Amino acid sequence: MDEVMPTVGGVSAAGREEGTLEGWQHGGKWFSFEGHAIFSRMAGSGEPLVLIHGFPTASWDWNRLWPMLIQQHNVLALDMLGFGFSDKPADYDYSIEDQADLFQGWIEGLGLPSVHLLVHDYGCSVAQELLAREQEDLLPFRIASVCFLNGALFPEVHNPLLIQKLLGSPFGGLISRGLTRRSFERNFRRLFGSQNPPDRQDMEDFWHLLTYNNGRGILHHLIQFMEERRCHRNRWVGALQKATQPMRLISGTADPVSGAGMVRRYRELMPDGDVVTLRNIGHYPHLECPWEVFSAYREFRKRCEG
Repeated sequence: MDEVMPTVGGVSAAGREEGTLEGWQHGGKWFSFEGHAIFSRMAGSGEPLVLIHGFPTASWDWNRLWPMLIQQHNVLALDMLGFGFSDKPADYDYSIEDQADLFQGWIEGLGLPSVHLLVHDYGCSVAQELLAREQEDLLPFRIASVCFLNGALFPEVHNPLLIQKLLGSPFGGLISRGLTRRSFERNFRRLFGSQNPPDRQDMEDFWHLLTYNNGRGILHHLIQFMEERRCHRNRWVGALQKATQPMRLISGTADPVSGAGMVRRYRELMPDGDVVTLRNIGHYPHLECPWEVFSAYREFRKRCEG
């Protein structure tokens, strides 16, 4: 059902949408998950393509790919619980499995029989859990293909930043609540390649998303996904190795957290794996070089259909 776009000061939300975080928010819709408000975006036509974002950001990560993707796909994205414009309850047991429940319920509620997945970072683990469920005949829909961007598919070669280690430590609560914008920006910039660093507006947007609804206060809860990856390593790596649908890894190899080492491990454990490497690109290839990522994804989908 079509929704009437609101106006503020005589300017439609659609008019503000192009390239601004404010427009992204105004162009979205909310739905309820276990009593919590979840922010979502949907646009385009064609086969459903579900985008799953990373930590500690939000669906806004996809904004540079969005205009290209919606020309060919029915694109769906949301801010996971604890991220972006979605609710961030302080007393909540955040987990990858719970986020997978969120996506499973959303996709089922939309009545989609089949979806393609394009995922990044934290979202890679969510996709691995969904793949495992499909292989156990627990999903009410089919995963037609999966394309991974930089993420810790194999925890043994994940190289977290010091701030991530501290957030996951017994002092994580203090670190989380005391995180300053200066510290956040310094650490966040380290994730990018030297050629395409985030600009001032990028940092303003990411800080806004992080601190929205007291997001700083729960970072130490969200970061526990690093331990989940270790605990569920065999299940989630096994899901990759058993998968029968087309998969591709698009990796920025200058990523200090899950770049070149992750690519090497992927090729070791997935000897017939489909890998595209992007030189001098860091952890956020869809922000640093969106056209290259789109081109690699478009070529992947053409191969799937060929």
